[in-house]
Amino acid sequence: MRLRAKFITTLFLLILLVILNWNTIKDWANATSITGKSVAPQVLEENTTEPEVYFCPQDDCIGNMIAWLDAAQQSIHCAIYDIGLDELKQKLLEKSKTIDVKIVTDNDNYKKVSNMTFVKKDGTKGLMHNKFCILDGKAVWTGSFNPTERDNYKNNNNAVFYQSRFLADAYEAEFAEMWNKSFGKGDKTKNPVVIINGIKIEVCFAPEDWCASKIIYELQEANKSIEFMTFSFTHDGIGKQLIERFKNGVNVKGVFETSQENNFTEYYPLKSAGLDVRWDGNKYNMHHKVFIIDNSTVITGSFNPTANAEERNDENLLIIHDPAMAAMFSKEFEKVWGEAENQTLTP
Repeated sequence: MRLRAKFITTLFLLILLVILNWNTIKDWANATSITGKSVAPQVLEENTTEPEVYFCPQDDCIGNMIAWLDAAQQSIHCAIYDIGLDELKQKLLEKSKTIDVKIVTDNDNYKKVSNMTFVKKDGTKGLMHNKFCILDGKAVWTGSFNPTERDNYKNNNNAVFYQSRFLADAYEAEFAEMWNKSFGKGDKTKNPVVIINGIKIEVCFAPEDWCASKIIYELQEANKSIEFMTFSFTHDGIGKQLIERFKNGVNVKGVFETSQENNFTEYYPLKSAGLDVRWDGNKYNMHHKVFIIDNSTVITGSFNPTANAEERNDENLLIIHDPAMAAMFSKEFEKVWGEAENQTLTP
């Protein structure tokens, strides 16, 4: 009887341990089964023009976005969380008269574009938080940038533009799911790895592709440095991996958006562990969702490192293994880092 009671107690404790650490176990399992070396997805290769990179507000993101949209000759398919700028609305209306224009937006922001017959809204409790457009089925615009006045003229943001049929195919499949009212779920990305001009790029859509696990896997590979700029950062698994890399000698520096200070932010655990982290210095918003690893890899997109982004929202991110791209994002990081130098929160 005593052995049986001991067995039951041990089993109960093991079950409790699994429950308490379920997010960590899930992240590990998906990092190895989905993003680890045990899976070898088909790799598609193509050569095309070099990507464009824009940082708001200094690079006039909306002006560049509209220029690319205006060049479309067959179709414009966009999934954008918030459309607020009149010049973009006018351009979409203009283009819809001659080519196929379809837009998906978040339910909370639908009223801003409800007069457009080619716009659909999501119907879920989670957010349709993407910010991407596919042009003519052969080019993709994505990043952290919403075409709103604040994001274009006041907030820190980024956008990348690739002329790539393979990337466009991946984004088009995701867009088609949402256009057909499949939100917060969907098929895994068929071809998550592409090679463009010799540069490896990984594509991830949340929640179906376990994007947080892919971020954790990339962070595990860091040997020298990690720089990050995050609007909202509450994901314990990603935070723990940053602490682990710091303990292993990696130089970790990060900037948090001040307005997102709360009891769930990873700022305080990272700060307590000795990592060099700061609150941002933009009086508006630091809206990036970026990790730069070993000056050679950039992670960017709409995906904030949070549980909601991982499990409930429709999101996208790119993992770009490109030192030239990393150098451009590091320059932006140094700008944001410098602006954050003397920022403190007052109780």
